[in-house]
Amino acid sequence: MSRPFFYLTSLVIVFFISLSGCEKIEKTSPPLLEKLIPPEGKYDVTIYRDEWGVPHIYGKRDIDVAYGLAYAQCEDDFKTVQEGQILIRGKSGIINGFNGFVFDYMLEFLNVWDIVNKQYETDLSPEIRAICEAYAEGVNHYAGLHPDKVTCWDIFPATGKDIIAGFVLKAPLFFGLNRYIEPLFKSRQKPQIERPKMLGKNDETMIIKEIFENLPLGSNTFAVSPKRTADGSTFLDINSHQPWTGPVAWYEARLKSEEGWNITGGVFPGAPVILHGHNPYLGWAHTVNMPDLVDVYELTINPDNPAQYRFDGQWKDFERKVVYIPVKVFNKYIIRIPREILFCVYGPAIRRHHGVYALRYAGYRNIKQVEQWYRMNKATNIQEFEEALKIQGIPSFNIGYADYQGNIWYIYNALLPIRSEKYDWKGYLPGDTSETLWTEYLPFEKLPQVKNPQSGFIQNCNSTPFQTTVGDDNPNPNNYSKTFGIEPVDHMTNRALRLIELLGGDNSITKEEFYEYKFDWTYSTNSIAKKYVLKLLNEFQPENDIEKQALELLKNWDLKADPDNLSAGIAILTLEPVVRAEMFNRPIPNLFTTFKEKIRLLHSIHGRVDVPWKEINRLVRGKVNLGLGGGPDLLYCVYGEWTGKYLEGRAGDSYVLLVIWDKDGKVHSQALHQFGSATQDENSPHYADQAYLFVERKMRPVHWEFDDLKEHISKEYKPGQENKN
Repeated sequence: MSRPFFYLTSLVIVFFISLSGCEKIEKTSPPLLEKLIPPEGKYDVTIYRDEWGVPHIYGKRDIDVAYGLAYAQCEDDFKTVQEGQILIRGKSGIINGFNGFVFDYMLEFLNVWDIVNKQYETDLSPEIRAICEAYAEGVNHYAGLHPDKVTCWDIFPATGKDIIAGFVLKAPLFFGLNRYIEPLFKSRQKPQIERPKMLGKNDETMIIKEIFENLPLGSNTFAVSPKRTADGSTFLDINSHQPWTGPVAWYEARLKSEEGWNITGGVFPGAPVILHGHNPYLGWAHTVNMPDLVDVYELTINPDNPAQYRFDGQWKDFERKVVYIPVKVFNKYIIRIPREILFCVYGPAIRRHHGVYALRYAGYRNIKQVEQWYRMNKATNIQEFEEALKIQGIPSFNIGYADYQGNIWYIYNALLPIRSEKYDWKGYLPGDTSETLWTEYLPFEKLPQVKNPQSGFIQNCNSTPFQTTVGDDNPNPNNYSKTFGIEPVDHMTNRALRLIELLGGDNSITKEEFYEYKFDWTYSTNSIAKKYVLKLLNEFQPENDIEKQALELLKNWDLKADPDNLSAGIAILTLEPVVRAEMFNRPIPNLFTTFKEKIRLLHSIHGRVDVPWKEINRLVRGKVNLGLGGGPDLLYCVYGEWTGKYLEGRAGDSYVLLVIWDKDGKVHSQALHQFGSATQDENSPHYADQAYLFVERKMRPVHWEFDDLKEHISKEYKPGQENKN
């Protein structure tokens, strides 16, 4: 920031303070710490840490397990758990200043707390409320025992409502709601609506970029039935691509109660249930899908009364309130910034100088996300799993499923609004007629899905549902309205192309091939990457020997990203920004100019262009710095950020879980995390102990049965007693 700009900004803030008044920041006092700690004997749970530090949480009741899960998460990542609490309590402006203001505004704009307070008792089962409240008590217990680690006492005690509110806020952000909001604020004229093709890392338009920065470009799942495996087993790949750190980074846990909750898988900080994983009977994975779930309406305002809008020929009053959002300035004062919050028949509304706009999005006022995931956790067969899905609390995400009976299933899970065909739903909609006010969703049974196909496999890698497998069992795109915005039949990522090639070309898949296919690091000959390689080979005119050498490297490239590959570096560095731009429908950088720039970059750093890929592609964690294979849009997926000398992995393959039900229906699984179970503690032996496995593409066994776990327990304790002998 330039000095004149800093001074100007400071003067503006001082002026604003003088107009609005301010308060000095006063340190908040902690509640009575003993009130944060539950009575002795209230919960009956034991946490077992295995040799990798992974928590195995065994409790008598489901609520005991939820309480233990919260405590274990806080042990490993209390910082991120608190950040979620700060966000949902509307304290981001107080903690983070103007950088946090937008979070607090979004909380008000989406009406999160009004929704949760009104519907918590009526829309959620007693079991789910008890689960969430037990989880909150686990967080409180840890805070009460570790007051020195508490960032802000105003967020305690945590409650079950906090947990639900976190899901209500974040669910629409996963399908890109924020992308429709920010342009309305940034533009001085009515902005053009751009529907996202898929979510991407480092997206410049994200209004809450700090939450979802490095949101993954995608995820993988595939399942293979006994029809196509060599020994009659059933395979399931659970392989979401997430940021490697932060609030949507995976945390691994094993949960078991005496009430039938028996599962292993991944959770995000603040989640009281497994979000994807497997139990003895079945498992599932999620991948991001991008249907059209958001609409923007242009409202007609009463020229004589700005508090009214026209709807079906009548003037209607907005629901209106003014909120005063507290923001820290100069690390010394709190100012309260007023913001108008409007609601209309469509949903939340925004008043700007270029117009007044309303938003309507799928799942508005739906608080059943945790309810649905909990029922999925406890399902014991495909029928019970389907009943859980019919709750439709999760507004988006593809689902890949497999079970011990050999069933496999792909579901394009989404709340698809049923809209009138007479309007263009890709642009602004008239906000004055009930014809544009959709109220129903496509029933679950009619969603695109593929169950037990003749081919014996399903896959989804953020690709179209209409090429889920080979053969005649794919959904027919003609059966679905264009207004749903479902990814078209030609929307195929490289990962999807490779799985169709690998699985479709192998009629007898072995366990070894299952693992090999998951860690494949090859670009398809039908991929966008290959298209641009051919363009360079056919059209680029080298001007010097170094460019000739680089072109020769491309000519000899086998489309692989193995660690020692000498061609992958110049190829991937050149292709990544070009391919990403095409995938996201953005201006494509000049291919030839980019090629020249990357040649100069490699030569300036290494004195050569034939640099082994592992010297460019790195996993960095504390003092650990390892070369690795894989890369963007590969099945062994790594998205890196350029640090000046190399790409440092930031997202992609993170928590990987590979599940096999043998021909007798017994479950076996192996897992892998890119770092380790100790998310924050650099001094922990589990801060980066799995990184060495990750770069070698080696899995570790999940200790599913307790008899197996007993041989690998490194620590056993009850919450609050971890430091006792």
